[in-house]
Amino acid sequence: MNLGQAIIEALESVSSNKLRSALTILGIVIGVGAVIAMLAVGNGAQETITGSISGIGSNLLFVFRGNQTEELSHVEPLTLQDANALLDQFQAPSVDKVAPILSDNLQVSYGGEKTNPTVYGVTSSYEAVRNYSMSEGEFITDEQNLGRASVALIGVDVADKLFGRRDGLVGETIRIEGQPFRITGVLVSKGGGSFGSEDNVIMVPFSTAQARLMRRNRDSVDTIFVSVLKPELMKQASDEISQILRERHRTSIGADDFTVFSQDDFVATAKTITGVLTIFLGGIAGISLLVGGIGIMNIMLVSVTERTREIGLRKALGARKKDILIQFLTESSLLSLLGGIIGIGLGWLIAFIVGKIAVASGTPFNPVVGVDAILLATIFSTAVGLFFGIYPANRAANLQPVEALRYE
Repeated sequence: MNLGQAIIEALESVSSNKLRSALTILGIVIGVGAVIAMLAVGNGAQETITGSISGIGSNLLFVFRGNQTEELSHVEPLTLQDANALLDQFQAPSVDKVAPILSDNLQVSYGGEKTNPTVYGVTSSYEAVRNYSMSEGEFITDEQNLGRASVALIGVDVADKLFGRRDGLVGETIRIEGQPFRITGVLVSKGGGSFGSEDNVIMVPFSTAQARLMRRNRDSVDTIFVSVLKPELMKQASDEISQILRERHRTSIGADDFTVFSQDDFVATAKTITGVLTIFLGGIAGISLLVGGIGIMNIMLVSVTERTREIGLRKALGARKKDILIQFLTESSLLSLLGGIIGIGLGWLIAFIVGKIAVASGTPFNPVVGVDAILLATIFSTAVGLFFGIYPANRAANLQPVEALRYE
């Protein structure tokens, strides 16, 4: 028996028991669809998170207080003087711009509306370092910082909550912790990010935040953002920053009371987390594919029992053990392959629906159905059919012709 004949006979067998075959295929369809959908969600989450991290700024380093790997008895805070020291072109020639910030969640009100966005105290360099742009108005200037001006920039989420619109807001007055601030600009929407919504923010001059909103000791800052001249200088810039801060904080190597992160560090961490999540989701979905394979084995065993006399007749007419084995393996593989093909469509549909629901809920998210996921699910589903079809096929092939013909 050649492969073409085996496929034709398998199709005839499948079509002769349409309902049973459909129910058997359904288990594989659900399994393959679940695997593809879960992998698509995991890949989409990874792309969304890494994309939002990359969108924070270009060639960016983050300097935080404290050591992420060592527990220290004393940790010096990061200060405005530390940030200014990083601009020394002799000690840090790889550094382009430095933007220290203060941040806190504060109550903001306008009329009868209130909200609690993240309020940042920033300098004029923050605009370039973080790739911000204005839909109207202008960014915070050095003059406003020097004069501790009561001005504010607002994100579109805050504008929506307080005003119900995003245009014509320059000149309006809002209150931050009860203090009046005049709006001088509206930020262009950046969407959701790994650090929360990039649009649910308000920015005020650093000096104003320091003196009136977020009182800190010794000119301390919460984070220092550093932009590097070129991507290939990231490692060099990180070493230069570390050396400057070690000298200022009088710490030795290995006992740093600060941490320097790059975008690549955040991306690598995000990929590790989403990779584990994807594997976990795919494993759960794979269980349903395994259940579908058990269903195929069950149906094939029933089919062997029902067709015992047919098998005996074939053997009596000269069919070899190999022919019977190929016939039943082809049938189980065909059931699994059909289920896999339909499951691919189901998985894509589920991923599409998840994406639409995410967009409708205000969380831009695009599940990615990759070719690798399709190939993996198709190959795995066919392998499941072969694996779970081996025992029934072998049982059919080992039937003795005389006993099979006498079977009632």
